[in-house]
Amino acid sequence: MSRYLGPSCRLCRREGMKLMLKGGRCETAKCAIEKRERSMAPGQHGWRRGRKSDYAVRLREKQKVKRFYGLMERQFKAYFHQAERGTGNTGQDLLRLLERRLDNVVYKLNFASSRKSARQLITHGHLCLNGRRVDVPDLLVKIGDKITLKNSDKSRKIVKEHLESNPNFVVQGWLQLDAAKPMATVVGLPTRDDVQLAVEEQLVVEFCSR
Repeated sequence: MSRYLGPSCRLCRREGMKLMLKGGRCETAKCAIEKRERSMAPGQHGWRRGRKSDYAVRLREKQKVKRFYGLMERQFKAYFHQAERGTGNTGQDLLRLLERRLDNVVYKLNFASSRKSARQLITHGHLCLNGRRVDVPDLLVKIGDKITLKNSDKSRKIVKEHLESNPNFVVQGWLQLDAAKPMATVVGLPTRDDVQLAVEEQLVVEFCSR
């Protein structure tokens, strides 16, 4: 499985916004976006701020979604084609599909500090979906699915320590968390309002449909 191995902060700088790729660090003064000398786009021409073409504006919106959810180009295209085959708004359907990815759900349950950490938690086999251990981060959850931990002290310790380190975390309404066990249930499907990324999805659709 291919994945991005470069510096995460470079991606945030390129998009000019926090993509929350490093979890809690992104909320501190150590975040590259918070530092004036590094808040511009990476590279020797990052200081240039000319007017973007229509193509560049749409490309940046697409890249923003890809990097926020940690997708490669081929994965992103597969999700877009799946959303395109639906009967609803393609852009909103795309975002709702990405919200249902298991790694995103694990992150939104506060089991991990970032989506990257959530993917690692899953691929290392610490989680179970409906009683069966899973190691595929891009599984799409559905209503009624139950997410539990593998029956091991190590798995429980990893997740409980993170839950206790961030007690004020608010779980979205389409997910139900029992922090004592810990376990979670998908009680609904995500809406456009549940997407924590400032993006114009219609521009993404226009770029991918050209």
